[in-house]
Amino acid sequence: MMAPERFAQARPRLLRLAYSELGDVGEAEDVVQEAWLRLERTDTEAIENLDGWLTKVVARLALDRLRSARSRRETYVGPWLPEPLVSHDADPADRVTLDESVSYALLTVLEQLSPAERTAFVLHDVFDVPFGDVAEVVGRTPEAVRQLASRARRHVTSVRPRFAASHDEHDRAVRAFAQAVVAGNLEGLVAVLDPDVVWTSDGGGRATARRKPQRGGAQVARSWAALSRKTVRAPIEIELNGRLGLVLPFGDGHRAALSFVVGDGRITRIDAIRNPEKLRHLQVE
Repeated sequence: MMAPERFAQARPRLLRLAYSELGDVGEAEDVVQEAWLRLERTDTEAIENLDGWLTKVVARLALDRLRSARSRRETYVGPWLPEPLVSHDADPADRVTLDESVSYALLTVLEQLSPAERTAFVLHDVFDVPFGDVAEVVGRTPEAVRQLASRARRHVTSVRPRFAASHDEHDRAVRAFAQAVVAGNLEGLVAVLDPDVVWTSDGGGRATARRKPQRGGAQVARSWAALSRKTVRAPIEIELNGRLGLVLPFGDGHRAALSFVVGDGRITRIDAIRNPEKLRHLQVE
């Protein structure tokens, strides 16, 4: 198989890898395109393992962009949330792949890691890249990379739900939330929200959004009951990074894509992406 065909075959995996490192679809596409341009300028006959070569090139390019992005995100208006991957007719097989590799809940956790920790975790724990190859990407020894991945793993484990909700459990909670929002039902919202729920909203200065996360079931429920009066129609169901999410259209012309984490039948986290730049791929009107 010629290099262009091999690259086309590898492209979906490379995009998932770059997106996992960056949390930005456009940046991930740029990284993969740059990897293709580098491949065109390279003698492919000298590459023993093309898939491994492409993986390392994409990971290194994404790491460089991630390091420069950190300074930009420090001046971002309000919380910075990853750009969601949205689908309206996701294939069940793709759904499993997305859950395992680039779930939205995982991406929000990875934002709390250093660029090197995030890269080590994504490459080794998510994409099964050997530590020796990871070391070449981050420019450290294999032992140092093991420590980076271990620290990242401990952090991810400490903040993720102990038991992941099944798709049915997740969907029931999200739909109960949607029904309560439509009705402005405060009691219904309190019932579906975990007492320690965290709601984070990303407007990026381009749409109205809270500057800090809101915590607590009663407080979040009251806010959503009030906010329900500003929506122009019922929430629209979407597949967001392989899980059921919602789109809410608001009277100010903006929309919000909502991602949820569910544990023990209740919503423990709501991420609301309102920045229109991060919703440019969203086709729901």
